[in-house]
Amino acid sequence: MSSPTSHKPHYTEAEAARVLQISVDQFRQLIRNHIAERDEDLRNLSRASFQPSDLLVLKLLSGIPTDPTNPD
Repeated sequence: MSSPTSHKPHYTEAEAARVLQISVDQFRQLIRNHIAERDEDLRNLSRASFQPSDLLVLKLLSGIPTDPTNPD
C-alpha cells in the first residue's frame, strides 16, 4: 500500500482514495466537505491530480488516524 509520504509525485482520485484507505465516494465527500468551493470544482474532480501533501491534509481534516512510525 502506498502512503502520502511515498515518492509518487501525483495521485488520481482513485489512487488517493486507496492511499487513504477509503472508498472513492468517501474521498469525494471529503473534498466536498473540506476543499470544494463550487459545484464546478466537484465536476472536475475526476480529472484532478493530488500531491502527497494534499493527501496528508485530507487525512488530517478527515480525522483518519495517522501513524507517523508507519510509512505505509
